[in-house]
Amino acid sequence: MPKRGRTRKKTRTHVVENEAVASALASQEALKVPRSLVIRRGKVEAEVGELVTDIRKMMSPHTALQFQEDFKNRKATLSHYAKELTTSLGVTHILALSQNSSSLTLRMARTPSGPTLSFKLRQFSLAKHVRSVQRRPYDSASAFLHPPVVVTNNFGDATAPPHVKLMRITFQNMFPAINVANVKLADCRRVVLFNFIRRDTSSSRNDTDTTLSTNSPDDKEDEEVEVRHYVIRATPVGVDRKVRKIVQSRNVPNLSKLNDISDYIMGTTSSGAPAPSATSGNMSDSEPEDETSHVVLPQKYIGRGNATSQKSALKLVELGPRLRLKLAKVERGMAGGDVMYHAYVNKTPQEAMEQKQKITERNELKRKRKEEQDENVARKEKLKQDKKQAKLQRKLDREQKAMQALRNEHNNDENNDINDSNLHTETENDGDSSDDASQQQEEYSSPH
Repeated sequence: MPKRGRTRKKTRTHVVENEAVASALASQEALKVPRSLVIRRGKVEAEVGELVTDIRKMMSPHTALQFQEDFKNRKATLSHYAKELTTSLGVTHILALSQNSSSLTLRMARTPSGPTLSFKLRQFSLAKHVRSVQRRPYDSASAFLHPPVVVTNNFGDATAPPHVKLMRITFQNMFPAINVANVKLADCRRVVLFNFIRRDTSSSRNDTDTTLSTNSPDDKEDEEVEVRHYVIRATPVGVDRKVRKIVQSRNVPNLSKLNDISDYIMGTTSSGAPAPSATSGNMSDSEPEDETSHVVLPQKYIGRGNATSQKSALKLVELGPRLRLKLAKVERGMAGGDVMYHAYVNKTPQEAMEQKQKITERNELKRKRKEEQDENVARKEKLKQDKKQAKLQRKLDREQKAMQALRNEHNNDENNDINDSNLHTETENDGDSSDDASQQQEEYSSPH
């Protein structure tokens, strides 16, 4: 801020014609951005807690990275989270991980009215496990400052089943949409891939397998979703390896044993002999040889040498985690409504209607019991308040009686004091009059 006199005064660096309109537009744009919350429900293993952290990083930046679940809220329902956080924090999607003795479940719910997709987590790998098998793991905090690009593969077209369409729409709506017209190329740093895998288990089962039981859920798992998380790395192509090393490196290579920079580039001296400490200028191991990955950058991208109109090779480096999901069921609402789809249970419309009727009757009975319980609680509370009020009234009556008794006693004492003082005054008057009479008698009786 510039200093004017003895005080600093702020000056505007931009002019806004209507601040109210500008703030309203900004708030409307912010409301369109989906915000997610990844939580764990119940008691889970330590690896599941690490998986929650990895999923939060994958969903960043529009997610609560440092969210701490209270121990009391571990058993809270999804509707409770939706009611408490939807309006205050603008959460649009809730991802809840829960574990029992046999399986691990991931629920994806759209707040505040659903639907809720329940997945069985068949396999997963943490980010640290993915990094441990890589020669050059990628580590950059700036890659998580912008939302990733969502890619849905093999989910079909308009003729796909309804539950497959719902999965694709849910996966896409969990991340902000990209406006191709004004997007910055440098903001597209990460990719989240949802790959739909469909297997024909009936044709792959051999004749010898017919003796086995086909009632297990694993025999029916013919549809799975594979989730992968990558970062995009761009490398300039069309130049020698050593030239690219000079361009990308921050340190100048050691040229003390060479006569010229050309000896370092060519690998030979002017006489044709091999240059000291020089290697051949073949293609690097990290440079993709597939020309289909070579693109001309329309804008400047992250990394040295990735300038505008420069030809670069794109490479995906996996960040983790890896997930393999199986859709178990789809419910209306926040995991408390009708079952719209179930992977293992198929019911006729009549059976579905009967089950819905039973659920309606059970909810009605529960509502009546709740109302009756509320009435009993209100009645008991009213009796308690009446008893308390009567006790307080009796206490006030006792205090008033005690005060009245004290006042009466005080009045009696005052009356007694007044009577005693009057009697004492009369006695003194009688004594004075007798003294005066005796004195007069003495005066008359004395001889002159």
